[in-house]
Amino acid sequence: MDTSELAAMINMPESWVYREARKLGLKGYKLGRGRNAKVQYKRSDVFRWLEQQKLH
Repeated sequence: MDTSELAAMINMPESWVYREARKLGLKGYKLGRGRNAKVQYKRSDVFRWLEQQKLH
């Protein structure tokens, strides 16, 4: 899942995802080199994080 998909899924801007993902425990994987390299996130990590955000 790329940054734009993740941002759309959680209804937050991409800039927020780039800034906060690591703090939230979502490790990004950079594919390619340079500034324009895509950052991908494991779907399983994203869904695990979402499960932890549930209100009980």
